[in-house]
Amino acid sequence: MNKLAWMITLAFAFPLQAMCADKSPDESFYKEAAEGGLSEVQQGQMAQEKGQSAAVKDFGAMMIRDHSAANEKLKGVADAKGIKLPTMPGASEMASIGKLKVLSGDSFDKSYIKGMVKDHEDDIAAFEKEVKTGKDPEAKQFASSTLPTLRAHLDKIRSIASSAGIDTK
Repeated sequence: MNKLAWMITLAFAFPLQAMCADKSPDESFYKEAAEGGLSEVQQGQMAQEKGQSAAVKDFGAMMIRDHSAANEKLKGVADAKGIKLPTMPGASEMASIGKLKVLSGDSFDKSYIKGMVKDHEDDIAAFEKEVKTGKDPEAKQFASSTLPTLRAHLDKIRSIASSAGIDTK
């Protein structure tokens, strides 16, 4: 490659590489927390509409209330930092929502309960990681202040699963 072609290649490659670079771990946390929160709200709405048991309906209402509040808090923090959050759940969350859409009755309740256990276990792990290794003080504070609610959700959904005789392991 001649010198001019090489210089042109470099001139375009570095800005492109910078634009395509992965977001910081903290920005990824913001994005994933937003996607997860949006998903919890949508699935909570479905639980209220399609749930068979009162416990599932009540848990769905709690998901709507608590995750809507957390989503607003997260949006405020992200907006102050100029971070644009997603407005829809991510691909994996959409797959879970799609799976629930085709279920009804007891099948819906069991799938919803199992999904909520796994989601909250994953959320707690991600939020604990942010608290321990995050660099952004506001992201760490958001994660730290949200963890007690996530742990309470996990305890509640595990209790619901146990009462319903559903194995969540």
